[in-house]
Formats: sequence, C-alpha cells, structure tokens
Amino acid sequence: MNINSLHIGIFGRRNTGKSSLINMLTGQDISIVSNFPGTTTDPVKKSVEIFDIGPAILIDTAGIDDLGEIGNKKIRKSQEVIRKVDCAILLIAGNQFGDYEVQLIEQFKKNEVPYLFAHNKNDIDKIAAITVTAIKQHSNADIIDFSTINPADKDRLITALKRIIPATAFQRSSLIGDLVRPKDVVLLVTPIDSEAPEGRMILPQNQTIRDALDNQCVTVVVRESEISDFLQLGIKPALVITDSSAFGIVAETLPEEIPLTSFSILFARMKGNFTAFLEGTPYISRLKDGDHILLLESCTHQTSCDDIGRVKIPKLLQQFTGKQLHFTVVSGLSELPPNIRNFSLVIQCGGCMVTRKQLLNRLHPFIERGIPVTNYGMVLAYMHGIFRRATKMLEKKPVNLPLFPDN
Repeated sequence: MNINSLHIGIFGRRNTGKSSLINMLTGQDISIVSNFPGTTTDPVKKSVEIFDIGPAILIDTAGIDDLGEIGNKKIRKSQEVIRKVDCAILLIAGNQFGDYEVQLIEQFKKNEVPYLFAHNKNDIDKIAAITVTAIKQHSNADIIDFSTINPADKDRLITALKRIIPATAFQRSSLIGDLVRPKDVVLLVTPIDSEAPEGRMILPQNQTIRDALDNQCVTVVVRESEISDFLQLGIKPALVITDSSAFGIVAETLPEEIPLTSFSILFARMKGNFTAFLEGTPYISRLKDGDHILLLESCTHQTSCDDIGRVKIPKLLQQFTGKQLHFTVVSGLSELPPNIRNFSLVIQCGGCMVTRKQLLNRLHPFIERGIPVTNYGMVLAYMHGIFRRATKMLEKKPVNLPLFPDN
C-alpha cells in the first residue's frame, strides 16, 4: 500500500455498483462486476492517478448487507477499511437508505472520515426527494445522483470528491526540516545486522536521507563502528540520527552536546500522537509482574534473531524492569486483540509503511481508554537512559511527563 497516496474507500450494500464505480474511476476492468450479490469478498485495492486529484488508492469493499457467517466476516473486513482511508464514498442505489447506511455514517463520524453519498444507477431510478430527506436526517454530506455508465458523471463525482479530501491527505511533512538549516551536517548511523536487507537500506533510512537532502543538508552515512572515525575529522554534526537498536553505543560515543535522536522517533513525531508517546513511555517504570504488553508492527516481515520488536525489545524490557512480562505481537494492520483493556502498555513501531491516518486510528482505542502508548525508538531510548536527550528537541511545547525515574 502506497503511503503517499490518497486512500479512498467505497462502501455500500451489495449490487449498488461499487465495483463498477472502481472500474469507472480507473478506466479499467479492475473489479469483477456481476448481477449476483456478494461478488466482492476481500477489499480490492487499486492504485490510480485521478486527474485533478493525483495518486490515489481505491478500495472496493464487500457489501455491508452480506449474509451468513462468511458475509459477517466480509462486513468486518469492510469496516476495518474505514480506519485506513482518508475519505469515503457511500454508494446507494434504487433509493435504498436505512440502518445499513446509518451504521456506516456512525463509523465514518467515529473515525473522522469525510465522505459523500453517491446514488448510482440514476439511468434506471433517479434519487427521490424522500430519500434525500431521509439522508439529511442523519448527515450533512454531499449527495451525488449519477450512473457509472454515463462518462460525463465521472467528472461530477471527481469534483465532489475534491471537496471532501482532507487538506492533510497531501501534506508532505518534513522529518527534520524544523531541526536543521541549509548546509548543516547531518550524521546518519545505520547498523548493518541480520535485519538489514541485502544490498539496500530500509525505508526509514532512505526517507530520512532524502529529507536531509531536500533540506540542503550535508548528509553523511556511517555504521555505528565508524562514528569515532568521523568525529576525528573535526566536523561537528548539527544532528545525529541513529537506528534505535544502536542507541547504546551511539550515545556513549557521541558528545552530550550534539543532538541525538532516532529514525523511529522521527517517524513517531511525523505520524503518531507524539504527546501521547512522550507521556506513555515513562510508564515502563510502572510495569508489574504479569503485565501484558502489546507490540504493534505496521508491516509484515521475515523475523530474525535480531528482530527489534519480537526479540530485542521484549528481552530488554524484562531485563530493565526485572519483571515477568507477557508479550503479544500484531503485524500489519491486522485486527486488534478482542480485549485491549488487558494491556498495560502498547508499543508501536515507527510506522513507516502506513499513513498518519492509519497510525492515529490504530492507537486511538488505547489512548481513549487511558492505556499508555509508546514507540520502539522511545522505549529503547528510555532503557538506555537517554529518553530526554532523544526527544526534547522534537517537542513543539514542553510536556509534563509522569514523575517516574526518567533515567
């Protein structure tokens, strides 16, 4: 899933024309179209360039009125998509509007997803005044009456879409733009271990290098074993960014006055609820025997003995706290465990593979219930005694942290 594209979800009952709408917007036969209800099973994603909007990912979902056990599973998957999209189209046809649509409206509002109504198949049955009145009792969203077989209606729909796209959907936030000035030297420390992909760098490292170059910085990349060699050149970097797993050796080698943070922490600031992360991290010192910790990975990947989320962090947390802890790992954007109140702490990865909207919605249920949340990099900084050093420069305003041992 392209994290730099607008994510548009298409929702509605079976046979309202969701797949036809996908095909209309893409100009291709991407989704299977059938008169038989329930053709769409898992959400279907298609990357497309929409004129006047830009790169987008259209997500075709199963009908919200599907039947039986399989149908309920399809509906749950469709509802999960709501937390992952920037905006949505609620498709209706034949003037059908009722509880199914009202439930979707409530989910859109709960997840702060802007949306519009599109009444399809107006070549057969135009939208009735009574339908418009029923919709307006529950929503102020725009209503478009159209048909997927009318080429001219495509432009009308795109115009309506442009009105609901959130301004933040296309904002390209800079990772370090407010931390550096042009010609500053930025030192990136990138360990090469069993988790490092063969012959290339991981996405956070690539994106940070590009961001430093975009901000006209002199960018130097070294392994942790070459930091001392670089410092002997007499060049003082304005900022050092390391992989979180190397915090220990980098902090020991680097003079205290040089600003230090990590790729993971930078991504936490750009994509997550950074204040919640800052406030949640010190709760590590409150963990008790038997507490359950939830580790959230944004992507699925092959694990190794050096895996930071599944191996290193659990091991270090047990050592640091001296407590017997239980760990649960959820990868990708898979469904969360059923009883999230059982968790004493949630640790999110950097989130380089998901959008800000997806990450915020992922963490919202925990923050809403007062469960502390933190981030891979912040946890490692805290356990290495450099939490304040690694985060202070990133705070937009001072944060009152819990009065626990802040190493």
